[in-house]
Amino acid sequence: MGMREAGKAATAPESVTTESRLARAVLIALAVLFLAIFLILPVLVVFSEALAKGFSFYLTTFKDADAQAAIRLTLIVAAIAVPLNTLFGIAASWAIAKFEFPGKSLLTTLIDLPFSISPVISGMIYVLLFGAQGYFGPWLTAHGVQIIFALPGIVLATVFVTFPFVARELIPLMQEQGSADEEAALTLGASGFQAFLTITLPNIAWGLLYGVLLCNARAMGEFGAVSVVSGHISGLTNTIPLQVELLYNDYNFAAAFAMASLLTLLALVTLAAKTLLEMRYGDSLATSSRL
Repeated sequence: MGMREAGKAATAPESVTTESRLARAVLIALAVLFLAIFLILPVLVVFSEALAKGFSFYLTTFKDADAQAAIRLTLIVAAIAVPLNTLFGIAASWAIAKFEFPGKSLLTTLIDLPFSISPVISGMIYVLLFGAQGYFGPWLTAHGVQIIFALPGIVLATVFVTFPFVARELIPLMQEQGSADEEAALTLGASGFQAFLTITLPNIAWGLLYGVLLCNARAMGEFGAVSVVSGHISGLTNTIPLQVELLYNDYNFAAAFAMASLLTLLALVTLAAKTLLEMRYGDSLATSSRL
């Protein structure tokens, strides 16, 4: 019996961690405390403040014409920006992952550009380009085209700050999958478009949906760039984040938090969908995030 126990002890795998149970318990407690303070508590505060004057006042907030206009504009901008970024992300990731061409590294760098530029600066760039005193402003004014302080400017600013999300999810995923399946399909007589529809697209479906979710959440919650190009015209160019700021500055705190609760719900839905996607397609999404 003693020799058997010694043999089991010799073959038993060693623990990969060297911390004691107490140390691990303390680290876990600190992590939970951090999440509670910086994530869970703010969410509870948003909803508690939104409902501070009762549920009827909460619903009345969304009956306001300016609030409805802000919600409608936010949905319109997201409905335009997200599909555009989805198409761009698929095309860019397809080109970068499947082909070799001059300027490939430059394209990859440009995709990451919005991550390194402040959204406010990107909004100012559009003002310098398309504003009344900008490079193209006089020509646009002469032809009756308004971009800044209108829907086109808001869409442009939103597209700029959100276009990396889909591409950055798909590029490493496509690179990991390689191009062997597509080459086999082409050998069997399929066209490039057929190979994309029947092989590439199904293989990236979950990663694509993951990127679209993140892109949509950022598009609906964008503040800095949109704030610069919108002009803060109540009822016309205010999105939900700008309407929240307007209500808060007017000391209408309950209404401001009621509008903010919409974005909070969007964040919670996005988080839940992200979790479900990671459970369903965890390995590929983890690889995509690491790369």
